[in-house]
Amino acid sequence: MTSIYSLTGKAKGDVKLPDIFDTEYRPDLIQRAVIMLQANKRSVYGVNPSSGMLTSADYYGRRRGGFRQTINRGMSRLPRIKPGGGGLGNVRRVPQSVGGRRAHPPKMRDYSLKMNKKEYDLALKSAIAATRDVSLVEKRGHKIGDIKETPLVVEDSLQKIDKTKDLLDALYALGLEDDLKRAREKKIRSGKGKMRGRKHRRKKSVLILIEKDEGVKKLDNVPGVDIVELSDVDVEMLAPGTHPARLTVWTESALKKIGELSV
Repeated sequence: MTSIYSLTGKAKGDVKLPDIFDTEYRPDLIQRAVIMLQANKRSVYGVNPSSGMLTSADYYGRRRGGFRQTINRGMSRLPRIKPGGGGLGNVRRVPQSVGGRRAHPPKMRDYSLKMNKKEYDLALKSAIAATRDVSLVEKRGHKIGDIKETPLVVEDSLQKIDKTKDLLDALYALGLEDDLKRAREKKIRSGKGKMRGRKHRRKKSVLILIEKDEGVKKLDNVPGVDIVELSDVDVEMLAPGTHPARLTVWTESALKKIGELSV
């Protein structure tokens, strides 16, 4: 059993956690699932094999005895375009020509990965179950502080909040202030990312899982806080960076729905 809290942080009842929270902890599957999701976000990399080759240019072989000869014209024997009215135009196709192909382009690479559906489902259930373990939540780096229990279950009126101040007041009342302050701290990223519009890094804080958006989902300006509908949740949200046991807040209806889905 776990308590249901109001927006003022007071317990207003109890609810039984669904069986999904008893799933075996499988960090190996969670890690594979997160890496797969991250890899599938990357675009296919490389150059189109036909780049620089889509032209009428051609090489006409020997220099004598044929149409479009290059002999005695000071022209190299390379693929040339066919201008109107006969003759030879500019060189194409070869790397040293204007508009030609690249000499050594990057090889085509598809970064996408696959995972068996049953394995992914088990990874998702395991990631949900890991949010129940206080020791794992602390090990991940979250500051428990005055938090009474994990996961935190809140009344459905949380879904109707439409002001950031009201959301912060509710989260502070639930004892999440220390962890929210931790996520506000910015660190300068190492590497070249500093020059590419992502100079700073922030930590992940609370994940709020709702059953239906009634206005709260638009409040995406709280550092480290993600608000996600239950139908859209994936393993990476529950285990950012492949590290499970994210500090999670459930609305009462979302917890009830996950119980129905896990039957």
